[in-house]
Amino acid sequence: MTELGSLQALEKIESAPVFRLAGTAITAGGLVSAAVILAIAVALAWAATRGIKKVRARSSRSGGALYVLEKLVGYGVVVAGLMLALSATGLNLSSLAVFAGALGIGVGLGLQGVVKEFVSGVFLIFDRMVGVGDYVEIEGGARGAIMEIGPRATRIRTNDNINILVPNSQLIEQPLTNWTLKGDTRRIHIPFSVAYGADRGEVRDVVLAAARASPFTLPETESRKCQVWLVNFGESGLDFELLVWPTQDAVKRPAAMHAAYTWAIAEALEQAEIEIPFPQTDLHIRSLFGREGDDALEAMRSGKAPRPRPAPRKPRKAPSPASDNDAAEDLMQPSAVDAPEPKD
Repeated sequence: MTELGSLQALEKIESAPVFRLAGTAITAGGLVSAAVILAIAVALAWAATRGIKKVRARSSRSGGALYVLEKLVGYGVVVAGLMLALSATGLNLSSLAVFAGALGIGVGLGLQGVVKEFVSGVFLIFDRMVGVGDYVEIEGGARGAIMEIGPRATRIRTNDNINILVPNSQLIEQPLTNWTLKGDTRRIHIPFSVAYGADRGEVRDVVLAAARASPFTLPETESRKCQVWLVNFGESGLDFELLVWPTQDAVKRPAAMHAAYTWAIAEALEQAEIEIPFPQTDLHIRSLFGREGDDALEAMRSGKAPRPRPAPRKPRKAPSPASDNDAAEDLMQPSAVDAPEPKD
């Protein structure tokens, strides 16, 4: 009799109404059942997303699709568990229309920013223009790889292991540079200078050989070639640019990539004994009283004006072949708008 009385008392406690919501009495037993269902749903969502995340870490090709699947499974299991939990309390979901309308007004007034970021995050997940693993540059100059697209913000990790949290709406509304869109690479420009008087053809050959020997340079094709352009006549020397197509891993580390190519160019120019200019002011006496060199110095010391000697003519160098002008060759290629887009 004692056990029967205890069971009856327990049933009374479970069936005792705690409060009313939308005309339905919410009992203690219903609340406990809802809590258990919701806890199980959260645990299942955590286990499923963790398993998919491990698979995504091992897969290098289908990382974007697995990330979308991970978010869908996580959100879907939690939402399904929430609906089951509400049903376990005895609530009729159709009777919550008035309550949902009031909640919608509250969301519109107080949680507008949160909902905006959540919806923006959902668009980013399904949008193929930006995905996890892409190396991007946001407005302000910050660059890094997208590590996670959360419900409120996107986490971008720089090469210095600094995590930047960017609101999802900012990635949609403001300009964004995706350096590795569709898993592709990009052409970079490495500036360098040599002293006046250097052989331009030799400079080109030396620098191209150094760039092609670098392990970060992709094999050349018809549309992607290493080139050297003469871009300016500087105050101290000739200004060049090395144009090269690096690997995708190198593109994700632009500062280190730029430093590696600059180092390789400096070593190549030093080995070829090509002078690298530096700011300086030199005074050269080309002629005095019609004389040059030692004769000009002797005339300056004596104060006499000897008869001028005809200046010897310097032999002219043969002009460089037209094929050495990479900029002119580049102009003959189809533009980026006309060229076919590389396949995924």
